[in-house]
Amino acid sequence: MNTTPPPRVAPLPCLAHSATVVLVAAAAIVAGVVTTPDRARAQEPTAAAAAAPPTKNLVVPGEVFDVGGHTAFLFTPAEVNALPPGAPRPWILYGPTLAAYPDEAERWMHERFTEAGVAVAGIDTGESYGSPAAVAATEKLHAEMVKRGYAAKPALLGRSRGGLWASAWAIAHPDLTAGLGGIYPVYDWRTYPGAEGAAGAYGLTPADLLAKAEELCPVERIDVAARAGIPVCIIHGDIDVVVPIEPNSGRLKARYEALGKGDLVELIVAVGQGHSFWEGFFHCQKLVDFLIESARAGAKGSDTAAEGK
Repeated sequence: MNTTPPPRVAPLPCLAHSATVVLVAAAAIVAGVVTTPDRARAQEPTAAAAAAPPTKNLVVPGEVFDVGGHTAFLFTPAEVNALPPGAPRPWILYGPTLAAYPDEAERWMHERFTEAGVAVAGIDTGESYGSPAAVAATEKLHAEMVKRGYAAKPALLGRSRGGLWASAWAIAHPDLTAGLGGIYPVYDWRTYPGAEGAAGAYGLTPADLLAKAEELCPVERIDVAARAGIPVCIIHGDIDVVVPIEPNSGRLKARYEALGKGDLVELIVAVGQGHSFWEGFFHCQKLVDFLIESARAGAKGSDTAAEGK
């Protein structure tokens, strides 16, 4: 594995409007990011859980439904009727879909997506960290979305550890990926949650998971996405100690550059920001525009629903 650290990236402007820096208490970060209850592989829910109707708090109007025994959500786009009859609908595949996510901090962003006619959907596979089981469950959501008339090629958005979900999908299904977006995303589970934290989701011991990092760690296989020409837009703080920028977003950019694909990656560095609820992460107009444009491009490239099957 190449251990040469990737080059630092010059900061770029991001905010859609003048934002106030929000100082977040360490306890809030731990509650929202570090604490990972029920760390286990993406297993089928119990019979009792499967029998109960799925519930979830939604930050924008939408729908909660069941997919293979897992709770899924859909933020309904506002302009569906504006599409030509039979045209695939653009959408964004979101991660991590957990009890607390998507959360209130992301409301503005999701409102922009749905107002632009772009749906957002995700499936709760627990703390599965982009494991093969998580990808398999997401395939079921994807099939359901295509059945409902949505495009076979969604854009992807991964926040924090959701970057593992998003990048794992892009690697497994580059032909079904229109673009990859991230908010301080994890692409290397060795940095977060660590092999000890991720091993259970992969059904391996920590030692065995580390031994298979070249096969199972997304950042080690992101070349698949680069060769497929998948564009990327990320915003990441330069003093993030929970999910360090260099071995995650920086390394992804470096691997794209090594393949001559560096122009496909825009890494927006939030100077002086860590892993927090700073408003700039969630009001980043460049990231929002990128995801809307990618989702629309994916819909145009999805001529028939059969592409997603």
